[in-house]
Amino acid sequence: MKRWYYQLSLRQRLRISVLMLTILSIALTGIMSYWIAFRSTERGAFISSQNTLNKSARVLDEKLRHIIVAASSMMLSDPFKLAMEDVSANVATNYYTRLSSLQTPLGQMKLIEPSIQSVLIYTPVGELFATNDLRNSQVSLRDTTLARYLDRTDRVVWVEDHEDLLFSGKQRVISMVMKPVTDHNVRDVYVVVNVKEDALRSVVTDDLLDHASTYFLISRSGETVLPINSPRSAFQDDPAFLAQLQSQDRGFFKYNLAGKPYLVNYSRLTMTGDWTMVSLQTQSDLLRQVNKIKTTTLIIMLCCIVLAFILSNVISSVLLKPLHKLQGLMKKVENNNLEVRFSSNYKDEVTQVGLKFNRMLEEIASLIENVKDAEFEKRKMEAKALQAQIDPHFLYNTLNTILWKSESAQNHDVSEMIASLSLLFQLGLNGGNEMTTLSKEIDHVRQYLTIQQKCYEDLFQYTIEVEDDLLLEEDILKIILQPLVENAILHGFQEMEQMGIIRISITRSAASLLLRVEDNGAGMDVQPVMANMRVEHPPQKSYALRNVYGRLRLHYGSEANIELSSEPYVSTSVTLIIPLADEGYNDDDRT
Repeated sequence: MKRWYYQLSLRQRLRISVLMLTILSIALTGIMSYWIAFRSTERGAFISSQNTLNKSARVLDEKLRHIIVAASSMMLSDPFKLAMEDVSANVATNYYTRLSSLQTPLGQMKLIEPSIQSVLIYTPVGELFATNDLRNSQVSLRDTTLARYLDRTDRVVWVEDHEDLLFSGKQRVISMVMKPVTDHNVRDVYVVVNVKEDALRSVVTDDLLDHASTYFLISRSGETVLPINSPRSAFQDDPAFLAQLQSQDRGFFKYNLAGKPYLVNYSRLTMTGDWTMVSLQTQSDLLRQVNKIKTTTLIIMLCCIVLAFILSNVISSVLLKPLHKLQGLMKKVENNNLEVRFSSNYKDEVTQVGLKFNRMLEEIASLIENVKDAEFEKRKMEAKALQAQIDPHFLYNTLNTILWKSESAQNHDVSEMIASLSLLFQLGLNGGNEMTTLSKEIDHVRQYLTIQQKCYEDLFQYTIEVEDDLLLEEDILKIILQPLVENAILHGFQEMEQMGIIRISITRSAASLLLRVEDNGAGMDVQPVMANMRVEHPPQKSYALRNVYGRLRLHYGSEANIELSSEPYVSTSVTLIIPLADEGYNDDDRT
């Protein structure tokens, strides 16, 4: 089976992969279909909850209407009409007669609507009420919370849940303040009907079962009108939430409260436009059954994803095995291994690419060899050019000094300088080799210092210290100390009144050779010098540090470096850091 698969073309293998993607697309379609069904179910839950809420609101509206009708029927009775005639005529002598005659209509009113707790007819000539209701004579209507509703233009005003102070017992009631229905011109007459809070609550909750705890009856300002087994909720203090309730008479919406999503249904009562019944349920509670289906579906989908993942790994490993092999070879090429070659027993498209890859590697290897040869010749020419920049500069200064001494008949000094110069050139030429030993390099700089002491008498003294004699046999570039010493003499000591000191020290640190030239001269500004040293074509010519730095980098690469430090007239040092060869010198060779 595996061999047969690799006999297929890449196009055929891709077709198989497309088939797998099609299966995945079908699964995705199933997920989207479920999501659409989920949204439909969610809307259905919204509508179902809204219908229940609307029913409760209608029942409560009907109860309020029935109370208004009962009060209106009482106002149509003859005893009430006679009482209004007395009020219109401002006659108070018939008060007890009217109070007695109203007992029957008031009693019938309670029989018609049992939810009525008490009724008070407030008039300028005296208050009328059922005598079996114990009136609290110490509290006037004007002294209660109902007073602020008396001067409204509305004929009927409903007052939210409060404590009844007009009658004894301090019952919790909902009050209706109603202006009288009469043919007489009366003023400052109000009919106050106190409705039992428990009776209205049962109207709302009888058909709600355990969902009653999610219902609220609130005013426009968010105050609780009727407690329905629910504590005050945070939404009642949320202006944005309350504003959304006022957008229309009834509806539903989603709302996040304290970071938790809620499904909100609401319906405004028709008997009092200021009251709204609200159902507030968490989304998870309302959609519990839907969530179970979702959970089950997700588990099934997860299992399918795991299975698809396993199958995709198997298929991709088979499909992409040649490509992975070619990719591995490319990574080896990245690590400069050009000897790798691609091979395959098949003749598909990947194999053809692999053969082209092999041919490319052969071409690259050939090009690299050509570049290496050209670069080697270039570096040799650059090194010779850099060295040539050093020799004429020093030779010019030395020959001038020899000429001056010969004219001054200082023949002994002339002889010594010529001998030192001869040895200096002999060591510098080094048989045409770029490399020399540390011992010869020290001899070279010593001859240079001897010549310079003849040129600048009493200008400086020097010392040369080698940490370990074994270092003398190390191979290094030639003529790298002399430019540093020349810098110290020409730029450090020219304006000094005291004796200059040059100290050359050679030490070893880890796998590097440290050549330090230190003087007590005028010093230098390290940062600009370092920057100038690393510029390939600086604006001003400098044949010392830049020359040495360039030669070190050409031969040793980035492992070689120059470090500078300077404190004027105290210590200025230039340290060459040269990597040591792996063999020849190590710590075990010390004696």
